[in-house]
Amino acid sequence: MSIEMKTKYGQIDISNEVIATIAGGAAVDCYGIVGMASKNQIRDGLTDILRKENFTRGIIIRQEEQALHIDMYIIVSYGTKISEVAHNVQSKVKYTLEQTIGISADTVNIFVQGVRVTNP
Repeated sequence: MSIEMKTKYGQIDISNEVIATIAGGAAVDCYGIVGMASKNQIRDGLTDILRKENFTRGIIIRQEEQALHIDMYIIVSYGTKISEVAHNVQSKVKYTLEQTIGISADTVNIFVQGVRVTNP
């Protein structure tokens, strides 16, 4: 699936993988985020942090009519307030998507898959 936008110059198609990569990049820049996790962590057997090229495995993009919904699976740093980290990720992802590709996400759902101790 992809998002289609029509401009006076023609049509633009943006794939869900591109949206997931932009959203994942914005999320890992937030304070308190160790990284992205796989959405099927138990089935995949992955407890590792996903790298930039695999962000699509930790993000689900859903489109319903004109609404865009994003589900993100993250790993947070030990000692941070999880609710604040999740709120910051939601705000940063929405802002980055609007500034980068001009698309506003209606919802950004955060699923914390784990907590890790980071080295100072």
